[in-house]
Amino acid sequence: MSDTQKPARVTGHEDIAKLTDMLMHLDDLLVTCMRCGLCQSVCPVYGATFREADVTRGKISLLENLARKVTEDADGVDVRLNRCLLCGSCEANCPSGVKIMDIFMHARSIIAGYLGLSFTKKMIFRGMLTHPGLFNSLLDISSKFQGLFLRGANKDIGTSCAPLLNPLIGSRHFPALAKTPLRKTVQKLDTPAGSSGIKVALFPGCVTDKIFPNVGTATLKVLEKHGVGVFMPSEVACCGIPAIASGDVASYHKLAKMNAAIFAQGKFDYLLTPCATCASTIKEVWPMMMNSDYTQAERTSIEAWHGKTMEISQFLVDVLKVQPTAGSDRKKRVTYHDSCHMRNSLKSRAQPRALLSDMPGYSFVEMPEADRCCGSGGSFCLKHYDLAKNIGQRKRDNIVSVEPDVVTATCPACMMQMMDMLSQNNDKIQVKHLIELYADTL
Repeated sequence: MSDTQKPARVTGHEDIAKLTDMLMHLDDLLVTCMRCGLCQSVCPVYGATFREADVTRGKISLLENLARKVTEDADGVDVRLNRCLLCGSCEANCPSGVKIMDIFMHARSIIAGYLGLSFTKKMIFRGMLTHPGLFNSLLDISSKFQGLFLRGANKDIGTSCAPLLNPLIGSRHFPALAKTPLRKTVQKLDTPAGSSGIKVALFPGCVTDKIFPNVGTATLKVLEKHGVGVFMPSEVACCGIPAIASGDVASYHKLAKMNAAIFAQGKFDYLLTPCATCASTIKEVWPMMMNSDYTQAERTSIEAWHGKTMEISQFLVDVLKVQPTAGSDRKKRVTYHDSCHMRNSLKSRAQPRALLSDMPGYSFVEMPEADRCCGSGGSFCLKHYDLAKNIGQRKRDNIVSVEPDVVTATCPACMMQMMDMLSQNNDKIQVKHLIELYADTL
């Protein structure tokens, strides 16, 4: 996505003071990196380009003395810093325990604070995402008229393409907006705990609500089957990861506070989501990014949710102790993609495999490099589609190498990226969320 309007540089003593504080905090984070270069072997961007500037070590070198480099070439720093998927593979494998995601989030905020946001980002984050009612209405209208622009791409996978929009989104194949989003199928819930004695709050996530509502209904089906009460409020806002990943601190804080107020209205034991990225944001980013502007009530809620937030498969295995019973008719081969936030942030590798290993009707087969990033990275695949496609093709090749009928994941964004890659290669492998597969066995 290109922005034609050049943003204005920061002005004003108050803004400069904030940026100075952020630069000082960033310097404190940078000193722990030893420049060992072990991040090279796990970085998907470096694996595609072999450019030192694209690996974490190169970016950290760029961030040293950032104040001077920003004033010399802010746009160049911005471009190099944003050639990153924020997958967290470098941090998960760092022998020094460097908080790399913390560094990159703060660095992007500094750059955006200095340059200012482009018109496009202001329109998306401040005009739509921070106004959930308006955002939902616009996408509801879009879903009714999307047929004017879309044409079928791969019937087996369920993708479309939009040649007229190629200048904006590239030649990608993607699932269309759902005709009926989850929030209209299930407007809100507040059911008591059943046989499990547990009640959870459900955070569906934007992609689940608007593109994969069947993932949401499968989640609700599973929770009901296991006697779990559900608190799911209406008009939940975005978790905020698109805004903070683009450096828009103001929009991010507005979204986090908005959601904190919404979920503070319910009483629950766990906060669940079928989106590993949303779970990672709520569990890790919300506490990390809190500042003095948060009220004590907001701080208390967000800190409490850090220990309560889980992706749905984690909850099923770790809390409910679900153990699928193997069926005798294992007809379909299924393989699993480790979504980056699931593996690196939530530290969850075993739980999805525990559900898959004995799932009735499926035979689980491990793909090569299951834990390698698929190339999605949220807005990364919009800004750098060719690079995302390069990384995604490697994931596609690993998927087809084990000849599965279905590939599954715990992140809707990863599902979209894999659908794009498989569709463009004319493959016939279905892409399903893990909770959909499990729900079908009940």
